[in-house]
Amino acid sequence: MTSDRWEPAAFRSRVDGVLRHFVAREAEQFAAIDPALGPVADQLEAAVADGKRLRAAFCYWGWRAAGQPDSDALVRAAASMELVHAAAVVHDDLIDDSPLRHGRPTAHVALRGAVRRRPRGAAAARSLAMLVGDLLMGLAGQLFTTSGLPAAYLARARPLWSVLARELIAGECLEILRTGAEPDTAESLKVIRYKTAKYTVEQPLLIGGALAGAGERLREGYAGYGLPLGEAFQLRDDLLGLFGDPARTGKANTDDVRGHRPTALLAETWRVAGADDRERLRALLGRRDLDRDGLEAVREVMRRLKTPDRVEDMITARVEEALGALHELAVPAHAFAALTALAHSAATRPS
Repeated sequence: MTSDRWEPAAFRSRVDGVLRHFVAREAEQFAAIDPALGPVADQLEAAVADGKRLRAAFCYWGWRAAGQPDSDALVRAAASMELVHAAAVVHDDLIDDSPLRHGRPTAHVALRGAVRRRPRGAAAARSLAMLVGDLLMGLAGQLFTTSGLPAAYLARARPLWSVLARELIAGECLEILRTGAEPDTAESLKVIRYKTAKYTVEQPLLIGGALAGAGERLREGYAGYGLPLGEAFQLRDDLLGLFGDPARTGKANTDDVRGHRPTALLAETWRVAGADDRERLRALLGRRDLDRDGLEAVREVMRRLKTPDRVEDMITARVEEALGALHELAVPAHAFAALTALAHSAATRPS
């Protein structure tokens, strides 16, 4: 993709190429230390095998909207955002004990085969997965700093990496601390904001803008666009997680209910539920043996209380807020078109 026209498939192909080459080389060097490390190295490559590459795209357009031209070095720097995401996913699946991601076993499940004859094999596999996530986060910084961009450009963006890591980990911690607690919409939205919204849209945009030397007004506009859009992205993810088709989402749709996670979807249901419905939900939330009938019972309560419709309204309002902020920015026409298309892509994913 070297023209100003936004071609998502072409961009994904570029990012995929960067990630495959970089991670394959790192995995090979890792496995060369000892043959026993082969299964762990395989999970490094599996972690970056799929993805919409939205985070890389927002970083790229944070750069382009500031007036900078297309750049292979920038694409490499933007691809590092996908390694941050891969690390977060491995850790998140581990924390949530999720069995599937993209229709395949998650890292801590896949790695059981490497330790099946060891004492406490499941715990050992979880430890290996944790280290896979740690290594992916380290590789993200390495790819960013070796992207080929001038050192002065990288220095402008480096402080934002600390902010990204701090807020992402804070969000994950808040989710753990609030899992199983009485649902609260404001608290759930705070988890969404820090665990997902900021590192999915806002921070990649700001990092791309910092690399490009964006001014304060443009950076403020990026935040005004990025934060509500990131929240819309996660609200959509919550809806798909419970009501989507696992064959398309690649994840088990019992995860949030079994884990009694602090999603806005559950919090909004709880807010409007009467005593009988709350009692019914209490009997189902957090049950590790939740079956298809139990899941459908939770869905029935939500549908009857019209919670999915309210969450859809929350998504729509946030996309409109994001696009309103974008309209206030003086950015090139091609960047405006791309960021508009990305907003719709992030918030209206197929179920």
